[in-house]
Amino acid sequence: MGKKVVVKISELIRKHNISLRELSRLSDVRHAALSELANGKRENINFSHIVRIAEALEIQDIREIVDLVEDEG
Repeated sequence: MGKKVVVKISELIRKHNISLRELSRLSDVRHAALSELANGKRENINFSHIVRIAEALEIQDIREIVDLVEDEG
């Protein structure tokens, strides 16, 4: 089994008590892209999206946004 990167969008919006649409507005990342990341439908993430999310939510540690986990598939 390998590893995969998980983007913790659902955790972030819950922790910061905002909607996906609000995160989209704050970070200037398309709502559809965030939704796909939250639902595990997107394999790739643009590093600039991670930076914009971090800036919007004042996150200093990238591990709050992404995680490396065992791939169950």
